[in-house]
Amino acid sequence: MGKACHRITDIKLDEKSVVRRTADVEHERAVAIYDLLEDNHFAPTSGVDGPFRLTLRLEEDRLIFDIGDEADALLESIAMSVKPFRRVIKDYFDVCESYFEAIKTATPSRIEAIDMGRRGLHNEGSEVLRERLGDRVEIDFNTARRLFTLLCVLHIKG
Repeated sequence: MGKACHRITDIKLDEKSVVRRTADVEHERAVAIYDLLEDNHFAPTSGVDGPFRLTLRLEEDRLIFDIGDEADALLESIAMSVKPFRRVIKDYFDVCESYFEAIKTATPSRIEAIDMGRRGLHNEGSEVLRERLGDRVEIDFNTARRLFTLLCVLHIKG
């Protein structure tokens, strides 16, 4: 099959317990979803064909990928522990908080330094996600980055 069948065409976050998020977080979520839908590579190794509708949800200590077809019929679910992400998500949240504070008053060089740290942690989380999904779903780095952003959004408790 061609590239069209190895892509996500719709994504939802199952947000049963979502609290109100800041405008910055909502913007990051919206950008991640927009960029993901514009360009992604998502190929389950089970061989199911897409394009796919994806729902991400947290259930206890697991991230669940509910993979559906265009009619939203469930094709398969992939569950993975979020424990390997805890440190990088916590560090990423801390740096993001510093970044959003810094953009209000800090010097451009300070903002750039914090942003470099933020991008580094984001890349680290993206690589962990690719590794953890590796034998179940083939994704490219940019898809992993956007999915990691959405994983972080799901972790926001308030």
